[in-house]
Amino acid sequence: MSARQSLCVLWVSAVISTTACRQDMHDQPKYKPLAASTFFADGRSGRPLVEDTVARGHLRTDELFYTGRANNEPAKVFPFPITREVLDRGHERYDIFCSPCHSRLGDGAGMVVQRGFRHPPSFHLDRMREAPAGHYFDVITNGFGAMASYASRIPPRDRWAIIAYVRALQYSQRASVSDVPEEQRQELLKAK
Repeated sequence: MSARQSLCVLWVSAVISTTACRQDMHDQPKYKPLAASTFFADGRSGRPLVEDTVARGHLRTDELFYTGRANNEPAKVFPFPITREVLDRGHERYDIFCSPCHSRLGDGAGMVVQRGFRHPPSFHLDRMREAPAGHYFDVITNGFGAMASYASRIPPRDRWAIIAYVRALQYSQRASVSDVPEEQRQELLKAK
C-alpha cells in the first residue's frame, strides 16, 4: 500500500469515527429544575414529596432525644446516661459554641459580652438552675431572645452533652464540703 492510500484510509477512518460515535448526552430529553411541564396536570416538572415520607436516616421517633420534651412538657431527664465521656464532649462543645457569650464559668460575661453584646443570664441564677434540661435543649435548638438557633450547627447528642456540662457548672458553684465523698473530704481538710 502506498503512502497516498494509507493517508486516504486514515482520513476516511477519522471521518467515520467522528460521525458515528457522536454522544448526544447534552441533547437528551430532560426537565431542568423548576421548569414548566405539559406532561403533568399541575404544569410543574418537579414533583411534590409524598406525604409522610422521611429521608433515610432522618426518622426521629425518640421525642425526648430530638425535641427535649416528654409528654409535651420540657424534659427533666436526659435521654441517655451521662458519663465522663459525655461531660468531656459537652465541655469541649460548650467552650466552642457557648463560652463566647456565656463565659467559661457560665456567668454570662463572655468575651462577646465584654465587647458590647447583650448580656445573657447567668446559669447560676435560681431560675436557671431550676429550669428543666428540656428547656436548655429547646433554647439551643430554637434560640431565645438575642441567642440564635444552633440546631444546624450542634447535633442533638452534642446539645445534650452541653446541657450535662452546664449542669456540672451549676453544681460546681453550689457544692459544699459535705458533697465530697468522705475519703476525699479528709484529704481536702488536710490540705487546708
